[in-house]
Amino acid sequence: MKWGEIIELHPDRFVLVEAIKASSNNLVRQLEDMAVIQDYNNPQEAWSGYKELHKLHPTRELYVFHTSRKDVMVVEEFFSGVRQRT
Repeated sequence: MKWGEIIELHPDRFVLVEAIKASSNNLVRQLEDMAVIQDYNNPQEAWSGYKELHKLHPTRELYVFHTSRKDVMVVEEFFSGVRQRT
């Protein structure tokens, strides 16, 4: 589903989406085709849904957006630090 379709189907909502088709160019991720997993009234619920699903399926490309956005682009950032065990 294209972002324009998602906006029409879920106006003024937070949506948890999975990228079905995406590409990267100059550290910008273009989401060409997405599937809506769930829509929410508030960001806390949306992020809770994201964390729960990401914990079960860490390899899926998931995002939370508000449908007031005209377009969706994701700037890619890579972690290169050292993680400590606690």
